[in-house]
Amino acid sequence: MHPDIRKYNEALNNPDREICEQLSQIIDEALPKAESKIWHRHPVWFLDGNPVAGYAKLKKDVQLLFWSGQSFDEPGLEAEGSFKAAQKRYTDVSQIVAADLRRWLKKAAEIQWDYKNIVKNKGVLNRIK
Repeated sequence: MHPDIRKYNEALNNPDREICEQLSQIIDEALPKAESKIWHRHPVWFLDGNPVAGYAKLKKDVQLLFWSGQSFDEPGLEAEGSFKAAQKRYTDVSQIVAADLRRWLKKAAEIQWDYKNIVKNKGVLNRIK
C-alpha cells in the first residue's frame, strides 16, 4: 500500500477506516500494475497515467469511484457526474462484497475512457480500451 494512502486511512475513525482499509487492500491486489497515490486529496489508482478507481470519505459515507464505471454494465454501481464515472457508497465494511469489487476492478482495467487527456481533448472523452 502506498504510504500516503495508509496515512489517509489511518486518519479516519471506524467504521470509515475499516471500509477504506478493505477497499485499498482489494484494489491493490486486483490492480497490481496500477500506480496509486493521493490525488485531489483522495486515494486513486492509475493505469498508464489514467485514473481508474479510487475512494473518498464523504460526510455520511465512503464513496468508491470508477472513472469509467458507467460502461461496466453493472447493476451495483450508480452513475456519478456528467462523464462516465460510477460509484458505490458504503457505511459499513460488511457492505463490501469482495467478489463484486474484484469483478468491477477487472472491468476497470479492461474498459477505460481517456481521462488523462480530457483537457487536451477539450472535454471530449475517448475510449482507450
